[in-house]
Amino acid sequence: MRFKFILIFATLLLINGCQKTEETIDIIPQRIVLNISESPTTSIGLTWMTRDAVSLSQVQIAEATVWTQFLDSLKTYDATSSEFITDKKEQIFNHALLLTNLLPDTKYVYRVGGDSIWSEWIQFKTAKIENEPFEFTFFGDPQNNNKDHVSRVFRQAFKHSPNSEFWLFSGDIISEPEDTQISEFFFAGNPFFSFVPLALAPGNHDRAYETENGEIVRNEKGKKQRLDVIDKYWNSSFTLPENGLPGFEETSYYFDYQGVRIIMINSNNEDMLDEQAVWLDEVLQNNKNNWSIVSFHHPIYSAGRERDDDETRDIFMPVFDKHNVDLVLTGHDHAYARSYKLKNGKRVNINELGTVYVVSVSGPKMYSVNSIYNDIMAKTGGEVQLFQVIRFENNKMIYNAYTASGELYDSFELNK
Repeated sequence: MRFKFILIFATLLLINGCQKTEETIDIIPQRIVLNISESPTTSIGLTWMTRDAVSLSQVQIAEATVWTQFLDSLKTYDATSSEFITDKKEQIFNHALLLTNLLPDTKYVYRVGGDSIWSEWIQFKTAKIENEPFEFTFFGDPQNNNKDHVSRVFRQAFKHSPNSEFWLFSGDIISEPEDTQISEFFFAGNPFFSFVPLALAPGNHDRAYETENGEIVRNEKGKKQRLDVIDKYWNSSFTLPENGLPGFEETSYYFDYQGVRIIMINSNNEDMLDEQAVWLDEVLQNNKNNWSIVSFHHPIYSAGRERDDDETRDIFMPVFDKHNVDLVLTGHDHAYARSYKLKNGKRVNINELGTVYVVSVSGPKMYSVNSIYNDIMAKTGGEVQLFQVIRFENNKMIYNAYTASGELYDSFELNK
């Protein structure tokens, strides 16, 4: 009898402990991601997710120290929390905060959490005010099989360039706006996304589906119909700058980083490309940086066979030529193409004013390579997953493209 009582008591303790463990797991911070801000010297965006609601989500931060002394100077900030209903009608919660009033060129340590459940301590560093040398990493479309086939690209990219100040994506980070795919994207980027800030432009696969009576609308061929608006997961999963064209907050924006102006554009809404071109012209007109880079999804010169996005080219290329944009980074075509330096669509000498156009892909989905622009292309290729490391050293820009296995695939330099 006594043994039976002990067994029942132990079972109740185990059940109660399991319930508490499950409750704790549901509010453990997941999908922690840093995002570039419009002022990288003094601010940074921060977003994370929990499976259950927390009564108060917070961020703790301090200047990093060589030991645990930073614990004596912690500052705690309340974050905003919002409910999100996934495509499977499941409820999750996203938390976000824009950290401001940071010191330039300073390493910080932070953690996120709520209700006394915290993440690990994580470090990042703010940008310098001066035009000091730095590098960043660029990825074309990950899109498909992030967990299986893009993870190694991210790992190789970090191994090759652990000092990249941020990672830049030109859209289609997933194929469908589904929570499973978003989860795989963050799985592939773990833990890098929590300490390497992301700059992202949306692609056509990041758009929302058209729905009617709660069901996704399909065309006569059974294909799901998409809207021109970006799916709600985008603004819930990331905290990006809002200094773009009104209505395009967190999808079109710009930031300056140590002598380089980087402009991200939402190229999905064809009816608004003209307005974005006007905005782009204004942002470039006021550019006092030594270098200018523009990134968006749809290429000026298509790399995929049977593609030719002439509308994007006709609208944006005159602005690039007018302001002598140095580099344009795009995706969409699931192949690789890097142009010579071009002006008005024609090749110019390397020491003349002009723009280099790049199309790249980091995921496993591939298209046949387009050959109609071979006369202006310095390098084309297919069936290869890539990442690009772009470095600035005073008056020199050094561009290197690497394969998923780490071999140098393409390179060039620009000088001013």
